[in-house]
Amino acid sequence: MKRRDPLLVVDGLRVTFDTPRGPVAAVRDVSFVLGREKLGIVGESGSGKSQTGRALLGLLARNGRAAARRLTFDGVDLLRAGEAERRALRGRRIAMILQDPKFSLNPVMTVGEQIVEAFRVHANVSRREARLRALAMLEAVHIREPGHVFDAWPHELSGGMGQRVMIAIMMVPEPDLLIADEPTSALDVTVRLQVLALLDDMLARRGAALIFISHDLGLVGSFCDRVLVMYAGRVVETLRADELQSARHPYTRGLLACQPRVDGDGSDLPTLNRDPAWLR
Repeated sequence: MKRRDPLLVVDGLRVTFDTPRGPVAAVRDVSFVLGREKLGIVGESGSGKSQTGRALLGLLARNGRAAARRLTFDGVDLLRAGEAERRALRGRRIAMILQDPKFSLNPVMTVGEQIVEAFRVHANVSRREARLRALAMLEAVHIREPGHVFDAWPHELSGGMGQRVMIAIMMVPEPDLLIADEPTSALDVTVRLQVLALLDDMLARRGAALIFISHDLGLVGSFCDRVLVMYAGRVVETLRADELQSARHPYTRGLLACQPRVDGDGSDLPTLNRDPAWLR
């Protein structure tokens, strides 16, 4: 039976950072409802995409604070949940793939140790069982020599290999919601397609939801079901992914026009002209 109630409800989310010059609003009144689907969040750097994802997990910097009219995950009030309840959700039911595996993986632990640690924390199994499952997980993310990669250090991996390892670690607890923050930005086109196909397959088998954060409108339009377009911390447009090319907001139209095209005439790309009214 399919879930009818929304998995995640975000109503009026605000993220503010205290700075020496006063409070800075990074996310302003963001609202959306998420079911068992793939939701893309796009926008320029600094538009609030990543901070929106981090706020859901309670992973803001120490000078940051989140507030909302409503913020619930599967009926759990994330604003009122204590730290113990948050920890029970984080990783086990809500997981996040960070942008660059070079900075996300622990440099003083082998790849295998990090996957084994994830299994032992979330699955409560013996070290031997965790090792066997870790090797199987590396195979599941299409790594050809899982034994070799298991004993490797993070700095010995390529970008695509590191991203596969990150996906493996985050999928260990089989979360209901996966937040992927620019998971393919450092990958070449071929590896990017392989990683996306792998991610799509694992989500489909688990029946999990995805929040896919990216600046690549073309990629989000082809991979996700719905798209939120953010500008200066606000959502300026929400539409189905297959309708992205028919977007109406001038900011979204401007982002689409700025993308290079293989069949273009070689002329300079247009510059995005911002309207102060978008901030209001």
